[in-house]
Amino acid sequence: MIYNQAMSIRFNCPNCDALIGFADQHAGKRARCSTCGQSFIIPSMDKQAPQKVENQKEEDKPLPGFYKEALVSGWGIFTKARNATGLIFVAAAVSIKFFTGHTDYSFTMGGFRVQALTGQLITLAAWGCLFWYYMEIINITAIDCDDLPDVDIGGLFGFIWNVIKSLFIFSFTLFVVELPAIIFMAATQKPGLISYVLIHLGLFVFPIAILNIVTADEITKTFRPDYFIRPIVRAFGPYLLVVGLFMLTWELHLRTPEYGQLPDTNRLTIGLYLSARLGIQMIAIITMRATGLFYRHYSCYFP
Repeated sequence: MIYNQAMSIRFNCPNCDALIGFADQHAGKRARCSTCGQSFIIPSMDKQAPQKVENQKEEDKPLPGFYKEALVSGWGIFTKARNATGLIFVAAAVSIKFFTGHTDYSFTMGGFRVQALTGQLITLAAWGCLFWYYMEIINITAIDCDDLPDVDIGGLFGFIWNVIKSLFIFSFTLFVVELPAIIFMAATQKPGLISYVLIHLGLFVFPIAILNIVTADEITKTFRPDYFIRPIVRAFGPYLLVVGLFMLTWELHLRTPEYGQLPDTNRLTIGLYLSARLGIQMIAIITMRATGLFYRHYSCYFP
């Protein structure tokens, strides 16, 4: 199970002994272990044994209300003061990437070209921050919390580690799900209908691949088809919604230029495109929350 190392309350699951972490603001709330499904009451102190809650028989059935939670109730997170820190964190990452992602301070010295790819490094760091926060949203939503996660990345080294780890997880997962398409295109040496189908099939399974990694904290889950097929087949409609939100977020991102790509750099144009970028991130947060809700409501279908 993924947890934030700097969280103030850490304890072990009363059933499977998995290590779990929560911010202290969630003390006293009911939650569920994403490893074994055991319900418990979050303790108020670090390393304190949680109160075990007997799981009801109904919990082996899907929870109702997924569509309302994903499409209607989720927008309430943007109006809660307790979520302001997380929203500011996302807005800062997007804004820094928007204004500096195109900068390049490379220079020539003594006949040699010194590469200083500042914009690329800042862009990677910003995406690492966003990917990390996306996974935190998925995880905390999956275990029955309806607020955004706290932003506590554990100092400078914790920040660097989370950026690198998050970039690797997202890149590796995308590579694995697109591996059939990569192999096919490498073998045929030309794109075609089959390549198009394989690429989009990979994008189709990408959300549940990320979900399995986040909730189980094991990247090897991307190689286990049984962790993909049953949840998708048994909850096909809700999963289509999750995939649709992913696709919408991706398409909007591709079609909205950054500051360095704008043909007109007057303040109004800049403000409009930056606002559009921030709006896309609101949809991205709803998308990640819907991904976590998919696990919360249909965890009975996961191995």
